[in-house]
Amino acid sequence: GGTTKKPNHVSDWVFCFWMMRHYFYILYSRHLDRFYYGETHDIDSRVVKHNSGYYASGYSSKASDWQLRLSYRCASRLDALYLESFVKRMRNRKFTLKVISDPKILGSILSKR
Repeated sequence: GGTTKKPNHVSDWVFCFWMMRHYFYILYSRHLDRFYYGETHDIDSRVVKHNSGYYASGYSSKASDWQLRLSYRCASRLDALYLESFVKRMRNRKFTLKVISDPKILGSILSKR
């Protein structure tokens, strides 16, 4: 008889978490007149948390009127993190507005990395 490997439930969970669908999202606060960029696997819950002060020490705690402007479904958390980092590095309101109006740009960004 052969040996069977005992499953490692922690590593299985970590793998599934990293491979489950994630979202890159953009929020907008009218009060601050600013955008906020993030990633999550549960977009609805994340928006509620931003507006409820759940992230007390984070940037989003400066306002409670965050509105979802874009939710872009990604194949993995790595893709969502890449998009978040890319758009943040642009530091450009015009670019953010362009992405919101034409989210296909994000797919193009992912395909060129």
